Amino acid sequence: MSTLRGFGRAWDRISIYLPVILMAVLALATYWLARTTPGMGGGPAGVRQQRHEADYFLQGFSVKNFAPNGRLKNEIQGSEARHYPDNDTLEIEQPRMRSYSETGALTVATAKRAISNGDGSQVQLIGDAVVTRETPQHPELPRLEVRGEFLHIYANEERVKSDQPVTLKRGGDVFQADNMDYDNLDRIMELRGRVHGVLQPKKTEP
Repeated sequence: MSTLRGFGRAWDRISIYLPVILMAVLALATYWLARTTPGMGGGPAGVRQQRHEADYFLQGFSVKNFAPNGRLKNEIQGSEARHYPDNDTLEIEQPRMRSYSETGALTVATAKRAISNGDGSQVQLIGDAVVTRETPQHPELPRLEVRGEFLHIYANEERVKSDQPVTLKRGGDVFQADNMDYDNLDRIMELRGRVHGVLQPKKTEP
């Protein structure tokens, strides 16, 4: 009987710490699962979850965006597009983009490939990139064309930048530079590096 009473007292003491022991075992088990289950924890499986993989594709598509009054604001076309959720970007093959300002000015952009952020406010044109701007309502303003292997468009700011060589045509004038920053709102064109230009003389009335 003394042995049973001793065992009972020992069990009473152990039962006091049993919840703590169970919680410790549960914590260790959870840690082990987090380390070994794919897609959890900070090990190699967690890295695999962040891989740059497309979650949907588009082919032969055309997307239009309209203002509240029904005016066409912009349109983008492409032969193929892939969306990547890890950085919320859209990669487009053979893109063609048209954008109309509130004053009716038309901007057209083409390239071999384009990368757009989630809301389309920034678009990178890669390979044979061309951006043109025309103002039909103001025929006195010359047509503007920018060419390069890389052009970065900031749509909301009406800005085009490039850290690579570009060729700019404005009417009959032609400029070449190592890099460029064009602000359409302020009508400021900054050409940097080795800059070459050819200016056509203005025609005078007889």
